[in-house]
Amino acid sequence: MTPSESLPVEWSRFQRGALLAAIVAFVTCAFAGGRNPDQFFRSYLFAYLFWIGIAIGSAEVVMLQHLVGGQWGLALRRPLESGARTLWLMAILFVPLVFGVRHLYLWAQPQALAQSEELRRQSFYLNMPFFFVRVAFYFAIWLLFTYLLTKWSQDQDRQADPALGTKFQVLSGPGLVLFGLTVTFASVDWVMSLEPRWTSTIYGLIFIVGQVLSTLAFMIIVVMLLSRRKPLSDLLSAKVRLDLGNLMLTFVILWAYMAVSQLIIIWSGNLQDEIPWYLRRTAGMWGNVAIFLALFHFFIPFLLLLSRDVKRRGWLLGAVAGMILFVNLVDTFWLVEPGLLRNGFRIHALDLATVIGVGGLWVAFFIRCLKQYPLVPPNDPRWAESLIRAGHD
Repeated sequence: MTPSESLPVEWSRFQRGALLAAIVAFVTCAFAGGRNPDQFFRSYLFAYLFWIGIAIGSAEVVMLQHLVGGQWGLALRRPLESGARTLWLMAILFVPLVFGVRHLYLWAQPQALAQSEELRRQSFYLNMPFFFVRVAFYFAIWLLFTYLLTKWSQDQDRQADPALGTKFQVLSGPGLVLFGLTVTFASVDWVMSLEPRWTSTIYGLIFIVGQVLSTLAFMIIVVMLLSRRKPLSDLLSAKVRLDLGNLMLTFVILWAYMAVSQLIIIWSGNLQDEIPWYLRRTAGMWGNVAIFLALFHFFIPFLLLLSRDVKRRGWLLGAVAGMILFVNLVDTFWLVEPGLLRNGFRIHALDLATVIGVGGLWVAFFIRCLKQYPLVPPNDPRWAESLIRAGHD
């Protein structure tokens, strides 16, 4: 077995199908969004946040993998690098939101600004020129680290240089810190400022953990589909699948801890400016969504992932990952939409169209990146070790 096998040819059909779905969805958005621009930008923001979360999470997890090592990282490394490279696409897809700022944010609307003293006090930070400067800074950091990680990975493919392992580690430590800071500020700018009276010091961490969890779920689905053929069929041993399941379980628990901590702090402190955020998200149908998230974002995956049998069986682990990925999409909707919809729960056709449109482009670009290089880095020092372990598994 060699690591040089590339993506199976049938994935090209997936790529064409995703691209066709994206075209159809964006045509729908063009017609429906032209008549209702406010709804289009609301839906587009929700879809964009979900898909860029996987792109950012890919860079975060690949840096984590370079720091901690482990055979699980060898299986995920190429899909993660391909996911991180989609940040170039997401930078382009941010452009529609440039035109939607006044449709989304009260602090960008002159009339609302004139009527609110509180908004005027926040305008030193929440103003359009500074907002766009911060967006450019975030993407500059994300793209710089992604470029270095993927370039050095390609260098390692061409030549086995032990020094590259050290370079990956030296870059990944500060990279995780900078990603943590920039994602925290981006979550404040893009989501928390939809409701400018509300604040939470743990909000950025909830977003980071959710991004990593979505990324792990998506990448586990990818590698389980690829495990039907070499080289991943031999690499994804029962032990590696167990490690991937345990890693996903860790972030399921961490997400629940962050979410419950935020709720307890706000509710027990009787913080009058913060409690309405939860009231909007537990009223009427939104309350049912909150119950759904509690069950399927924590309790059910927690119980399933406690089982070694579930984690060691590839199709079961992939099914749990698929459930978690869908629930993260619902979670993003629950975080974003109640801050924009003041008239109760509603799902609009544009919500689905934008998810398919942005997601179709993202998946097509992801597969394009994944096809360009071997599925397993041929000169990764863990490759030979994985062959020995696979023989004893």
